[in-house]
Amino acid sequence: MSGGFQASGGWMEVVAGVMFSGKTEELLRRVRRATIARKRVQVFKSHLDDRYAGLWAVSSHDRRTFEATPVDSSAQILLRLDPMAQVIAIDEAQFLDAGIVQVASSLADRGRRVILAGTDTDFRGEPFGAMPQLMAVSEMVDKLHAICVLCGSPASRNQRLIDGKPAPYESPTIMVGAADSYEARCRACHIVPRRDEAQQQLF
Repeated sequence: MSGGFQASGGWMEVVAGVMFSGKTEELLRRVRRATIARKRVQVFKSHLDDRYAGLWAVSSHDRRTFEATPVDSSAQILLRLDPMAQVIAIDEAQFLDAGIVQVASSLADRGRRVILAGTDTDFRGEPFGAMPQLMAVSEMVDKLHAICVLCGSPASRNQRLIDGKPAPYESPTIMVGAADSYEARCRACHIVPRRDEAQQQLF
């Protein structure tokens, strides 16, 4: 665990950032270290993310995997919780409902170490789901950056592409995808046109 943080009870830690910044890879690193320390670990993920290794595993872009339980709500985490688990890891937390804040906090209150990873801003560059609240109430927050594909600066934005063009602001917030649908970009290179502007680009 980074930062040398120590606690006798439970706590929460969040790994946030844009796509391709290594969030899931970092979550998996912490999970593997916990298993090496002989902690009982349980991993959950949003059922919306079936990329790479499918629904029943957490997988990073470099194809590292760990067995996981898919859930479509925060309440399902409590229903499917291993009562003996000491470390609870949750990937793609931005896709879960607002109840994830209370669920994660209650698990930490009961002595668990809770690791959450997720994208903290949507393709518009705005706060995504419950991630801002999770970051606010966690003991530890690590915000990771990728590299802007256009200029090489630290990337803090998810650029959604539709047919190679920036997706308009009015597009749906959730659209699961990878390198074919998204790019990591810096603030200066991030473009989110309004729909009328996007239509003008086609002519």
